[in-house]
Amino acid sequence: MPHFPMDSPDSVRSLPARRSVLGAMAATAASPALLGLSSPASAASAASAASAAPVAQPRALPGGGDLGPNVIVFDPSTSGIQAKLDEMFRQQESAQFGTGRYALLFKPGTYNGLNAQLGFYTSIAGLGLSPDDTAINGDVTVDAGWFNGNATQNFWRSAENLALTPVSGTNRWAVAQAAPFRRMHVRGGLNLAPTGYGWASGGYIADSRIDGSVGPYSQQQWYTRDSSVGGWANAVWNMVFSGVQGAPAQSFPNPPYTTLDTTPVSREKPFLYLNGSEYRVFLPERRTNARGTTWGSGTPRGTSLPLTQFYVARPGVTAATLNAALTQGLHLLLTPGIYHLDQPIQVDRAGTVVLGLGYATLIPDNGVTALRTADVDGVRLAGFLIDAGPVNSSTLLEVGPTGASASHSANPTTVQDVFIRIGGAGAGKATTSMVINSRHTIIDHTWVWRADHGTGVGWETNRADYGIRVNGDDVLATGLFVEHFNKYDVQWYGQRGRTIFFQNEKAYDAPNQAAIQNGNVRGYAAYKVADSVTTHEGWGLGSYCYYNVDPTIVQHNGFAAPNTLGVKFHDLLVVSLGGQGQYEHVVNETGAPTSGTSTVPSTVVSYP
Repeated sequence: MPHFPMDSPDSVRSLPARRSVLGAMAATAASPALLGLSSPASAASAASAASAAPVAQPRALPGGGDLGPNVIVFDPSTSGIQAKLDEMFRQQESAQFGTGRYALLFKPGTYNGLNAQLGFYTSIAGLGLSPDDTAINGDVTVDAGWFNGNATQNFWRSAENLALTPVSGTNRWAVAQAAPFRRMHVRGGLNLAPTGYGWASGGYIADSRIDGSVGPYSQQQWYTRDSSVGGWANAVWNMVFSGVQGAPAQSFPNPPYTTLDTTPVSREKPFLYLNGSEYRVFLPERRTNARGTTWGSGTPRGTSLPLTQFYVARPGVTAATLNAALTQGLHLLLTPGIYHLDQPIQVDRAGTVVLGLGYATLIPDNGVTALRTADVDGVRLAGFLIDAGPVNSSTLLEVGPTGASASHSANPTTVQDVFIRIGGAGAGKATTSMVINSRHTIIDHTWVWRADHGTGVGWETNRADYGIRVNGDDVLATGLFVEHFNKYDVQWYGQRGRTIFFQNEKAYDAPNQAAIQNGNVRGYAAYKVADSVTTHEGWGLGSYCYYNVDPTIVQHNGFAAPNTLGVKFHDLLVVSLGGQGQYEHVVNETGAPTSGTSTVPSTVVSYP
């Protein structure tokens, strides 16, 4: 995503090139053995099933087991931690489309003098029940030196469940999409911009406490949910808050703060932790009208599962084995790495957890759907990446089958930090990336991306017509990032849907006006609510265009919806990035057109 510095402490800069022009560095990962990194042993493994019958029965798959070589576990007595962190960063810093996947886990305790710089496909997390159980007197840093101070490509990395006391008083977290900051306690301030305050385009914070002020500076947009902040310094185009103590007051568009006092429904992401020497997975409970963190006063509320109830998957395992584990009643823990699938992972049991570590990546090789769920209660999908394969998939992720209608209001399915990519790491195609059929599903932070740079990128090379399609009723999206699809980025057919924060760019590479013509309409809206919908609501939604192949392209609007009182939008904006294409309206026929090269948003505060 190109970025245009606004409200930066530095002087105004010249117009940047799109991130694909600046180039994407890739590196092939070295093995952990070359880094001198050790792998942990897990809690236990379950016994194999015995067969007493004359006919041999298949052996049961074991639960638990070793977490593999790409999960690196530290404790306060580990020697040379900083050197190991530095070596990992050198390997992953510019490996945007590399194959390395790593999780850095810190046992409860206190660590002094560390600076964990995070590169691509690197997750860092504490192993306590509370962030304050794992204290780092130091920093967890994301900066953009690898990309000449431009943070718009700092994707696919995460920090969770740690307490930081930054050396300078302020921690730097200059990220773009797919880089969640969850369940963190910063005993100081948080700077969301790169050194030099260059271009930046993020981001997402949830269930975190920032004792000092958050300074977004050059960040174009940001969403913060169910957290506490000591202050918020500025806004560029679109800063959205729900359930955040200390958030600035509602004031869109000047400054562009969209503030909801609470989040209607939320349930935090599952996480791995240690109970003594035993690994367990904590499942936070559902909250309604939430405000503030889940962990600020005593033991967090929820349930816990031992690792022995999970099939601990390693790269190279087949989809058939993953499905056998699910059929057996195990949950899935996907250790870091790349998993090639020749059939869908099928989740049929209520309450199943599929949790990825270190950006575990699923690739459907032969045009199948990577993962499907049945229409059941309480499935939790979290922490993995789906990469489209070279053979077109009709869908990549399906939550519930077509026609799903059961109510899941008391125990919804959650899709959290599940990211989808078409192209970039290689040619890939998919007609529709994510389909939500089950009612009451919560999509809590996703980036669904048709690549605009990397390998295998082109209008037809990584063809992907639709990003997300919501068919189920009562679906809530909190933190929705969807970019660059050939047609609609989001299509919403379900009733009573809600979205809090949406970030979008239309496809850069449309060759001409005819290529995006939608009947009599010029261009496909970024966010389309179907004509049959009578109730829908959205807060803090933005769409940008950068038609650099043909800058004369006109996009009729960013948002399209039935013109009815039950369909409501709050705080919308569209932006032409440097005049590369223009919007005629914001939503339907409402909102002023963009014009010129000034990159000034056109806004609508309330619709209808």
